[in-house]
Amino acid sequence: MVVKKNKGANPGKYFDTMGTVGTIGLHMVSHPAVGAVAGYFLDDWLGTKPWMFITFLILGVIAGFRAVYADTKKVMRNQEKEDNERFQRKD
Repeated sequence: MVVKKNKGANPGKYFDTMGTVGTIGLHMVSHPAVGAVAGYFLDDWLGTKPWMFITFLILGVIAGFRAVYADTKKVMRNQEKEDNERFQRKD
């Protein structure tokens, strides 16, 4: 098996991008989970079952999608910058 080296590739940027992309799944799980747990304990403390749970779960889902959007934007911006450097665009 012959592996060709890409002259313009930087392994540090590759691993940084893969790390950012890898956290997207964690954001989609962790944000709603934190919201649900916080809502559950607030419901128990305030006696408002199930309203705080539902409210914080929805806020957690919104926060998860917002984090995924921000990460995706970051990856796309870095990829565009790398493409511009690689192909020497002057846009």
